Amino acid sequence: MTKKKEIELAEKKEIEKTQGEPTREGLTFEPVVDIIEDKNTITLFADLPGVKRDTLDIDVREGVLTIGAPVPATPDNWQSLYQEYRPGGFSRRFSLSEVIDTEGINAKLENGVLTLVLPKMEQHRPRKIEIR
Repeated sequence: MTKKKEIELAEKKEIEKTQGEPTREGLTFEPVVDIIEDKNTITLFADLPGVKRDTLDIDVREGVLTIGAPVPATPDNWQSLYQEYRPGGFSRRFSLSEVIDTEGINAKLENGVLTLVLPKMEQHRPRKIEIR
């Protein structure tokens, strides 16, 4: 019997600027992701609240998938009365295996959720062997 796991809330994790000089102003967070797999694809869902489609940068280079997105700061003329959410950009990197067809990756951003569909290469997809 499989034991069900309780849902746990994930807090925003700030990326520490420990190596080199920062290239972006402000805070940068790792987006929280869910990754699911079926026989033909791996699908990644990333929470990117406040990110606009035209500022989102998704890049695949040398087997590494990089997601980067700045989030505009609160306007200077606004005064914060109470704040539970710290605004900041997002950045996350994933190593891809040779199973992924990088040319066929599909991305969609809707309501602050990025959906990336990473298709598996045909030769790595499972197939049924017919018995004669």
